[in-house]
Amino acid sequence: MVAEAVLKADSIVKALHGAFCHDTSRQDLLQMAATRIRETGPPYTGVYMYMLHGDQLELEAFDGRPTEHTSIPVGKGICGRAVAEQQDLNVSDVNADGDYLACSIETKAELVVLIRRHDEILGQIDVDSDVLNGFTEAEERATREIADALAALL
Repeated sequence: MVAEAVLKADSIVKALHGAFCHDTSRQDLLQMAATRIRETGPPYTGVYMYMLHGDQLELEAFDGRPTEHTSIPVGKGICGRAVAEQQDLNVSDVNADGDYLACSIETKAELVVLIRRHDEILGQIDVDSDVLNGFTEAEERATREIADALAALL
């Protein structure tokens, strides 16, 4: 039996498409996605929308705890590693990962899902959880659906 995700991607994707049809700005689409994902509740503690600009990930929207990491070089931290390796990362225990850039002492797990259009990486959805092993495969799939929708709309 496949576990169901807490995150309901369908409703967020529909909201993003509706907002896009009403000429909502890129910034507002990113903010909408961050807010709606975080409002799902646990395991979603903080949601950070980083967009790739050259060799830097720039924070363009977030919901949850503020972070001092507003610009991350590709290759640095879990977020930068995801871009360098061109793959999503689900880190079940950030304290066991030497690349983790601590935003909050409460954060236990991190999920990074790339926003990509074909082979081009546009950015990423970076999600923090205060729960060890916070993100199941179902949560990864749901977050991927939202990332794919953003890739088409941005």
